[in-house]
Amino acid sequence: MFILRDLLLPLQAVFSNTAQGQKRKAWFVYTLLAVVVPFTSSITSNLLRALQTLFGLKLKSQRFYAFMASPTLPWKKLWHAMWGMIPSPAEEERLMLALDDSMNPKSGKKIFGCAHFYDHAAKVNQSSYPWSQCILVVGLLKKIKSRWACLPLDFRFYMMKKDIDAESATATRRGQVLPFEDKMAQAATMITDIQNYFKQPVLIVTDSWFGNNGLWSRLDRETDGAFHLLSRMRTNITLYDVVPVCAGTPKAGRPRKYGQRLGSVDTCAPKLKEKARNYLVFLYGKKKEVQAYSQTVMLKMMKCRVRVVWVYRKTRYVALMTTDMELSVEQIIEYYGARWKIILISA
Repeated sequence: MFILRDLLLPLQAVFSNTAQGQKRKAWFVYTLLAVVVPFTSSITSNLLRALQTLFGLKLKSQRFYAFMASPTLPWKKLWHAMWGMIPSPAEEERLMLALDDSMNPKSGKKIFGCAHFYDHAAKVNQSSYPWSQCILVVGLLKKIKSRWACLPLDFRFYMMKKDIDAESATATRRGQVLPFEDKMAQAATMITDIQNYFKQPVLIVTDSWFGNNGLWSRLDRETDGAFHLLSRMRTNITLYDVVPVCAGTPKAGRPRKYGQRLGSVDTCAPKLKEKARNYLVFLYGKKKEVQAYSQTVMLKMMKCRVRVVWVYRKTRYVALMTTDMELSVEQIIEYYGARWKIILISA
C-alpha cells in the first residue's frame, strides 16, 4: 500500500484545486485502484461497479462515463508526472521506445475517434473494417528481472482525414472539429517530447509500416545520435552497396552517394543464406540459437546508411534494419523481439 501511495500522490498533485478538480482527482485515483484490483475486467461499466461496491463511491453512471471520456483531463501533465517516477528508464545508455498502433472496437456511434478502420489482423470470421478507435502508442522497453516489459508512455487517437473533412461527430471535441494529423507526425511528436524530457538518446523499435522515411524525416536527425530506428524491412525495398573510399585522386564532380545496386531485400535473402552463421540471442525469456547474416548497405528511401540483418528460419526469413551502426547482431534481434511486449492502451 505504501508503494501505491507513493505512486498516486504525484498524480493527484497534477489536478487543479477547484471543486471540480478535487472531484476528478479522487475519481482518477480510485479508477486506477479499480483497474489494479483483480475484481473484474477493466471495462468502464465494470470499473463503475467496482467503485460503487469496493470503495463505496456514490457516483452516477452518467457522471462517470462523462469523466472517462472527458477531453479536459490534464493528460500531458499526468504523463510527465509518471515519467518522473521511472527510476532508471535507460537500457544500455539509451531509451528504447516501442511504437505501434492498435484497434479498439466500439459499439456506440458517437464515441470520440471512432470510424471504420481497416484491421490488418482481422480473422476470417471478423469484419475487415470494424467500428473502432485507432490508437497510436509509444511505450518504454525495459528489462525487469531478466525479462522484457513495456510501460506505455504516451498515446494519440488517429482520425482519418475524410472524417475530419466531413465534420463527423466522432472527430469533434467540445464542438470543434480537430485538425488532421497523420500517424507519422503524431509518432514524431510523442517521441520528440519524450526525448526532450529525458535528454537521452532514443532507439525507436517498430514494424515496417513506421520504419521508413515517413517517420525518419520528421525526427531531428541533426542532433548527433539522438534518434535511431530499428524496424522490420519490407521485402521489396531496394538495397545499394556502400560507396568504397577512393584511395587516389578524387574524380571531378559531385561524389557518389550510392554504390552498386544489390537488389531487393527478398532477392538478396537466398543469396546470403549460405554466409549466415549462428548467434546465441536472448529471446522471449531464454537463450536461443539463431541463424543470421548482417551487412551494411545504403537506402535511397531514407538517404542514409543502415545495417540489415537477415534472420533465417527453416523455410522463411525476417529482415531487420537499424540506423544505429553500433548495435551488434544479437542486440538487433533481441530488441526487435522485445517489441512484442508492447502494452496496448484501450480507452
